[in-house]
Amino acid sequence: MNSVEEFLVYAARLEQEAALRFDELADAAASFSNREVAEFFRQMAHFSRLHLAEAKKRGGFQNLPEMSPGQFEWPDSESPEATAIWGADPNMDVNQAMDLALEAEKRGLAFYADVLAATTDPEIKVMAAEFVEEEAEHVAAIERWIERLAA
Repeated sequence: MNSVEEFLVYAARLEQEAALRFDELADAAASFSNREVAEFFRQMAHFSRLHLAEAKKRGGFQNLPEMSPGQFEWPDSESPEATAIWGADPNMDVNQAMDLALEAEKRGLAFYADVLAATTDPEIKVMAAEFVEEEAEHVAAIERWIERLAA
């Protein structure tokens, strides 16, 4: 990351995509009549939107700066929390939805951890550490749900 603004654009895009993905997972959970899991995914979408709003506020963005998908340099050529192609499959079961969410949150956590490890900018370091902490909380919440479902 070359600037705080660049970090915030990446963070905002990642959180925007996470919110969309969680909404899709909530819709999928609702389609197989699992209201509790659907509500969990709606809550996760809400948290992603809060993080998005925080990134936009810190960057002073009313709207996100325009960047085409090809301008982002993601670790695997797409946002770490982008929806898997089968993410909104209405035939997906709860365990598959949880696994998908966990995988995406772990990728988001790894992204922020990599930024934290690589940057020399103290302001980016502070922000990246905050995002690492928040993503770690998301991972832990999903892991608790997976344990609960397995019990």
